[in-house]
Amino acid sequence: MPRFAMTIEYDGGAFAGSQSQRNGRSVQDELETALQRLCGERRRVHLAGRTDAGVHAIAQVGAVSLERAREPADLLRGWNALLPEDVALRALREVDERFDPRRDARWRTYRYRLAHGRPRPALDRQRVWWVRWRLDVAAMRTAATSLPGRRDFASFAARPARANAGSVRHLRRCTLEERGCELVVEMEADAFLPHQVRRTVGQLVEVGRGRAAPSRIEELLAEPCYGAAGPAAPAHGLCLVRIEYPAPWGDLGVACEDLQHEGG
Repeated sequence: MPRFAMTIEYDGGAFAGSQSQRNGRSVQDELETALQRLCGERRRVHLAGRTDAGVHAIAQVGAVSLERAREPADLLRGWNALLPEDVALRALREVDERFDPRRDARWRTYRYRLAHGRPRPALDRQRVWWVRWRLDVAAMRTAATSLPGRRDFASFAARPARANAGSVRHLRRCTLEERGCELVVEMEADAFLPHQVRRTVGQLVEVGRGRAAPSRIEELLAEPCYGAAGPAAPAHGLCLVRIEYPAPWGDLGVACEDLQHEGG
C-alpha cells in the first residue's frame, strides 16, 4: 500500500484537540473525512503528536496508507480543496511504508507568544497571551536556565491518563526572545508531557511578575509532583512549529518559511 506523509497547519481555536475524540471537533476527524470524500477510502490518519484544545500548529506531521497509488501533487491539491478553512496541508509526499510520524520523530518544538506591558492586542488576540503587566524578562531567563536536560517534568504537567506513563523527558532548549513588546518562548524536546509547555510558561510568568523567585523552577524539578507548577498559560498562545526527523524525512515537520530561510 502506498504511504503518504504530510505537513499540516491548523488554527486550533475551534478544535477540541488534534486527536479524534468524542467530546468535540478534531483535526484528525477533519482530515479523515475529507480524505474519504476524495478517495472513497476510510483510512486512519496518524499524527506525530497530540495538541490540546485551542493549540495551533504550522508543522504537525501526519501519515496515511492508501489502497491505490496517487500522484502526491494531485492528492495534496484535492485534499486541501475539501478541508475546512482552519486546516491545510502545507506539503505532502510519498514515504516508505515503515514511516511512523510519532515514533520516528526526534525533536519537537513549540512556540509560545506573550504580549506584555502594552495595551491588549486585537489582530493577534487568538495567537498571543496578553499579560497586562510588564514582565521581568531577565528573571525569567535566569529561571529558564534550570530547565534543559533529561529531567522529571511531572511538576510542569497534568497527570497522564495512563498510571504507568513516565514523566522524564529530554528538554534540549528553552529560549526567551524579546520582539518589541512581545516575548517568544520556544521549547524543544524529544517529547512533551500533557500541558508541559503551558505550565512551564505559566510558571515563568509568575517569576516575571515577581510572584515567584527564579529558584522556584529548580525546586519544582527537585521535587516532582504532578501539577505543582502553574497556573497553566492559555492554550491560544501556543503553536507546534517544528518536528525534526532523521534522513530521508528531514524536511517533514518543517514550516515552509523555515525551508525558504534554510535555502537562503
